[in-house]
Amino acid sequence: MGSAGQYPGGVPAPRSGESARVSDEQVRRARLAVARSAVDAGDCRELLEMLGLVDGEDGVPPVRR
Repeated sequence: MGSAGQYPGGVPAPRSGESARVSDEQVRRARLAVARSAVDAGDCRELLEMLGLVDGEDGVPPVRR
């Protein structure tokens, strides 16, 4: 596996032809994964907010913008 130093800024860019958008299904699965590993409802909410998975005022989570 290559090192993070291979990429500018340590983050790989999306491959050409791939969509950089996060799908509704990805958001749903991420929310479920967070909920499964959260200690309680407060922990779940905090984690979802930190990851941008809570819908904003416009009904779209930040991770989808």
